[in-house]
Amino acid sequence: MVSQKSVRTNRCTMSRRTYHIRPAKFPDAVPIFMLIRSHPRELVGRSLSDIVQNVDRFFVAEREGKVVGTVSWQILPEIGAPKDPSIEIKSLAVEPGSRGIGIGRALVKQTIAHVRGFHPCRIILLTFYPRFFVPFGFRPVAKRSLMYKLYSGCINCSKYDSPFTCPEIAMALDLHPRHASVKRRRPAGV
Repeated sequence: MVSQKSVRTNRCTMSRRTYHIRPAKFPDAVPIFMLIRSHPRELVGRSLSDIVQNVDRFFVAEREGKVVGTVSWQILPEIGAPKDPSIEIKSLAVEPGSRGIGIGRALVKQTIAHVRGFHPCRIILLTFYPRFFVPFGFRPVAKRSLMYKLYSGCINCSKYDSPFTCPEIAMALDLHPRHASVKRRRPAGV
């Protein structure tokens, strides 16, 4: 298990714009909730109680003392002993006034570095913006290859009638040789 002490915080300065990436704390729950809620087209809403219960799985970007960005991660379920453990990155949001200065990239980079400590086989995500994630090594995958994700989260989504009609693109960053050697192809209709 990765200890909280092993999580580094990052301070970045870009042309007089300073922000700080750090693990979330309980007082961040309401600002995280509001950030996610302000992106209804891009993100599946999360209840405040869900955020509080999982606050240890969030990172935030702080700028001038205000939470301006967030991202979370989740270990996806497996039956029995872990054979191909996967972690999902989700709830990535940056307030409009703080976009374009690297906050989203810094949040994703921090999350990838943190979850690598668990030694997952792959990191997955669903996104409307696949080009954003390509520089991190993510590649499009067929949604059907992520059935555990579809059953654990997408099946309860109220935005679309089926996970397969959702326009989000499924992507994966393969970290395990078994997944990395699988021939990659662009899935049709995904």
